[in-house]
Amino acid sequence: MMEQTPRTAGYRMPAEWAKHDATWLSWPKNPLTFPGDVLTGVEQTYCSMVEALSHVEKVKILVDDEETEERVRQMLERTEADMRNVLFPRIKSSDVWIRDYGPTFLLHRETGKKAAVKWNFNAWGAKYDDLLYDDVAGEDVVSSTGLPTFRPGIVMEGGSIDVNGAGIVLTTEQCLLNKNRNPHLDREGIEGYLQEYIGIDKVIWLKSGIEGDDTDGHVDDFARFISEDTVVCAFSPRGGGHNPKVLQTNLDILRNFRDREGHPLKVLTLPMPAPVPLPEEDRVLPASYANFYIGNGVVLLPTFNDMNDAVAIRIMERAMPNHRIVPIYARDLVYGYGSFHCVTQQEPAEE
Repeated sequence: MMEQTPRTAGYRMPAEWAKHDATWLSWPKNPLTFPGDVLTGVEQTYCSMVEALSHVEKVKILVDDEETEERVRQMLERTEADMRNVLFPRIKSSDVWIRDYGPTFLLHRETGKKAAVKWNFNAWGAKYDDLLYDDVAGEDVVSSTGLPTFRPGIVMEGGSIDVNGAGIVLTTEQCLLNKNRNPHLDREGIEGYLQEYIGIDKVIWLKSGIEGDDTDGHVDDFARFISEDTVVCAFSPRGGGHNPKVLQTNLDILRNFRDREGHPLKVLTLPMPAPVPLPEEDRVLPASYANFYIGNGVVLLPTFNDMNDAVAIRIMERAMPNHRIVPIYARDLVYGYGSFHCVTQQEPAEE
């Protein structure tokens, strides 16, 4: 007898803009990811994130121990954060990327009750042995919720998928078909798991991700749903590296997509900031405005002291008029290869 899946049990993954009960974070601490003064800057970035989110939903921040909790609490109390909404689950973690190792939360289509999917996490194709522990951290997070939990037994990261809450998911061939994740699964097999475990009907396969991204092409760095029928896609006609060509290819796929009724998506473009090279490390940071995070009535938008910051803010303000766009400087955070979406995980409110 086939084990029950979220789809057969009546669950689906809601869109990010569905009402949240909470946002999950893990407080930054890893000196290999954020060395020296970079970590100081990232902690300030987190303070700004928590300040914005705590006025509209609960914020659950993973901390390793009581000492860390007290230090972080004191930092946040010096901001305008609503500390009544800030919680500190004592769950050990290696790093901040809870989008990828944390659970995917689901809602029941009829009752509105919550459940979760706990995917396997292998540190983006076993790239970072020291971060493999976060598969355990993800288990501890889902255990702490007490929610019914489904375990598909395959590797999947939250940043590799983006849903519209109405049956469509965005992802990339570069990531989900990469042999360093699930070498036993082909495209059809992956689609089957997505259909059964997040309750979607259609997969939009984009090609690959932006330069500097170490996740093998996570979609949340360049293409995101902001409504059931609207996608914003990063696009840069100029600049070095492969970004212009890759982003044009992805943009064409989105513009050519038709749903089952033959309807196209509304596709908006976001600029890219100028490339942020680190010559001493021989790499470029994966800086992108598309790695925003949608909270209850707010959008945390990464900025980079770039001439396109103001353009991105205006585009998002027009595209999401019912949300307050909160620009937050993200240069230090993106040093670690990710931004606001990568370090957050939404927990929807029961309907």
